[in-house]
Amino acid sequence: MAQTTEVSRASLDEAVKKSPHKWVYLFAEGNANMRDLLGGKGAGVAEMTNAGLPVPPGFTITTEACNAYYDHDKQFPKGMWDQALAALHIVEEQTGKTFGDAKNPLLVSVRSGAKFSMPGMMDTVLNLGLNDETVKGVIAGSGDERFAYDAYRRFVQMFSKIVLDAKADAFEKVIEEYKQKTGAATDADIPADALKQMVEDFKQIARDASGKPFPEDPYDQLRLAIEAVFASWNNKRAIDYRNFNKIPHDLGTAVNVQTMVFGNMGNDSATGVAFTRNPSTGEKKLYGDYLVNAQGEDVVAGIRNTSPIAHLEIEMPDVYKQFQEIAQRLEEHYRDVQDLEFTIEKGRLYMLQTRSAKRTAAAAVKTAVDMANEGLITRQEAIMRVEQPQVDQLLLPRFDAEDIKRARDEKRELAKGVNASPGAAVGKAIFDADRAEAAGKAGEKIILVRQETSPDDVHGMLVAKGVLTSRGGTGSHAAVVARGLGLPAVVGCEAIRVDYEKKQFTLRDGDVTVKEGDTISIDGTTGQVYKGEIKTVDADYANEHDLHTLLDWADAERRLGVWANADYPRDAERAVQFGAEGIGLCRTEHMFMEQERLPIVQEMILAPTTEQRQAALDRLLPFQRSDFEGIFRAMRNPKTGEGYPVVIRLIDPPLHEFLPSYEELLVEVTKLETTGENPDELAKKRKLLKEVGGMREMNPMLGLRGCRLGLIFPEINVMQTRAILEAARTVASEGIQLHPKIMIPLVGHVNELREVRRQLEAVAKEIASESGGQIDYKFGTMIELPRAALTAGQIATVADFFSFGTNDLTQTTFGMSRDDAEGKFLMQYVEGLHEPGQSEPVKILKTNPFQTIDVEGVGALVRIAVEQGRKANPDIELGICGEHGGDHDSIAFFNEVGLDYVSCSPFRVPGARLGAAQATLEAKAKSGKEAKRERDK
Repeated sequence: MAQTTEVSRASLDEAVKKSPHKWVYLFAEGNANMRDLLGGKGAGVAEMTNAGLPVPPGFTITTEACNAYYDHDKQFPKGMWDQALAALHIVEEQTGKTFGDAKNPLLVSVRSGAKFSMPGMMDTVLNLGLNDETVKGVIAGSGDERFAYDAYRRFVQMFSKIVLDAKADAFEKVIEEYKQKTGAATDADIPADALKQMVEDFKQIARDASGKPFPEDPYDQLRLAIEAVFASWNNKRAIDYRNFNKIPHDLGTAVNVQTMVFGNMGNDSATGVAFTRNPSTGEKKLYGDYLVNAQGEDVVAGIRNTSPIAHLEIEMPDVYKQFQEIAQRLEEHYRDVQDLEFTIEKGRLYMLQTRSAKRTAAAAVKTAVDMANEGLITRQEAIMRVEQPQVDQLLLPRFDAEDIKRARDEKRELAKGVNASPGAAVGKAIFDADRAEAAGKAGEKIILVRQETSPDDVHGMLVAKGVLTSRGGTGSHAAVVARGLGLPAVVGCEAIRVDYEKKQFTLRDGDVTVKEGDTISIDGTTGQVYKGEIKTVDADYANEHDLHTLLDWADAERRLGVWANADYPRDAERAVQFGAEGIGLCRTEHMFMEQERLPIVQEMILAPTTEQRQAALDRLLPFQRSDFEGIFRAMRNPKTGEGYPVVIRLIDPPLHEFLPSYEELLVEVTKLETTGENPDELAKKRKLLKEVGGMREMNPMLGLRGCRLGLIFPEINVMQTRAILEAARTVASEGIQLHPKIMIPLVGHVNELREVRRQLEAVAKEIASESGGQIDYKFGTMIELPRAALTAGQIATVADFFSFGTNDLTQTTFGMSRDDAEGKFLMQYVEGLHEPGQSEPVKILKTNPFQTIDVEGVGALVRIAVEQGRKANPDIELGICGEHGGDHDSIAFFNEVGLDYVSCSPFRVPGARLGAAQATLEAKAKSGKEAKRERDK
């Protein structure tokens, strides 16, 4: 046998020499480091083969062959088929069976296997090689006619669905008819003669679907199956899966052709899937299930109840012991949790696959920490094993996966919007903030549903469990406030029409209506909206001990500071609990939105004289001072008691945003004019309408706001600065060392910053001197305009710090409104435009630039500002306060360009701590590789 195999191997080598490339590798020729070429599955079986584990022989057609197949108009590349046939001949000699032989046939599986695991996304064909002649050889070899025809009908069914595009329902209907005719309880109970006839019925279904007879030649079957697996790389579900997981589309899939072993040969045979640790909890214990007398698809399809893997110890103790030893050996070899597929044929164990296991967030954290504590991996490796979104997920209420599946089956999945603020929320749909507040205070769980939110809706948001809007994007009012409050939010959900008058929303196709009081569920992590209640699983950060351990390890590795965006004392307390080391953005305007203050704010805005405006500001001062005192007290290092730095942004939005809606006022005035009722109210409303109309702007985002507002109405900035520093003085007198930083927004020219700072320095010095020098205050600006970035060297001469406002910087760089863009066209830019004549969607952007920093454009501006700013002012402090501060890829960029800290929503702080550590470790690894390349030159 060995000598013959060597001859055949020489034939394979000869086939390789005749072609321009090696397209096929025997399992024995590969290893675990060849994932790019052999895919995860192929590399895994190769490694197991070379380790001497019981793996059915086979070979792998490379990912390069798949890409060449697409490059050559879906034709096999030159030499690939000859190499596959040569490899198949070696497998024949390894098994002592012959492919297509009527007496002792070799049957194979043809399975996909990409570099990155894509479970269930691509195609597999089992039992390939069966026809009316070879099935007789299977009967003769096994002595079991029922087994042979069961394998045959499975092959025809699977091949027809995957290769010939036959509908699955047609086969299931036939199976049900045979079960009824024969009185069979399950598929496994259908007798041999019925299965034999079923094969013919299945072939007829295939013929009807394809218009051709079912292929009987095993070599035709093999060629068609390989083509089908290649084709499955670009099926819709595979493309969608890659898009969601940010897997490149140009990797291709390998094809694994492997000798079939059978778990459906009687009660001493079985098939199953197991994990070396529990993929849901991370518990160090074999986890999985199996079926006796079955094939692999039976386990996946759930046609029979499986048995837990522990039960195998009772049914087949020797096999279980062997499997347990192999599982432990593979986990120690790969130093990671393994997902194992196995088959037991006539009491003999075969390993079909090993790969790193997909796992829940909780399991990812626990296994990483446990494996580091066991000495299997280092702490640095543990940090790299956990994905940042998994940390975010652990901190949020999340929907139960089984209940989501049930909702989809029941057609209760309504729509999808922009996933603006993560988490799961369930409650009654309420369409008005006042009614929401009343219901919330009465103890009801509510979801505030609006076309879009405004400052007038904040009181309703404060009691809501989540927010759903039909307009807006990740930077909308609803999104920003929801993230600060830790509320799940789905915004820009254009599939729904919100009708305030009828107190309902309907899907745009009109099929479903949700009325006020109906229960809905929203998933701010995915953007999904469901009708009815989806069960949730609560997070408990205080008791996430493994997560605390992992984050402590991360803190020891990271260079970047991690701060939080927080507008209220409760947000600041939560931020400290999550490990924030400062506040990178406190938006003072959000404090104006609360109900008892809004009338005073409006009085201040509409004041006809400076004196009247100052009087209103004097009434606002105590509110602001009290807010800042609460934030300063909350922002203390829990170990030392020292105050953390707090960056407070002076008022930024246009003043008219605090006033009633012009459109709503116009409607009210029109109604009063029409009815003739209440002339006093009409006069009052007309006056207000005129005043609001006088403050309207064509493009308020680029109008009178930010530092411009402070320059025109300096008394507003003076009041806020006084409130900040008086609060700091009060808290400093309690023995807390403070570091308040006053941020002047929307600076585009150095003279703007210079003049605003001059206005405020006098009051700042006055209050600081009264504190006896205990207040270490600083003035700085937000870099959110391209001109500010390009002239950062000038601006740095009058700034103590820069904070990059990447949300607005992205808007002004791209020249797009994030709310309009995300609601109208940006998602199509990312997911792909379906152009006539194009087989694939045309993608304009790889990612949403409001979620992940645009390194080439916005990032280039940040880099310029950092370099110029540091050159002009070496002591300048540099941070980022846009929501990019919580995004993994963006954090890596900010680490690379040398920022001092990132700041994000409180709930994203733990994930950012991990992301910052990963950025540091990745940078070190990259530097080490570059140094090695230089040494090797």
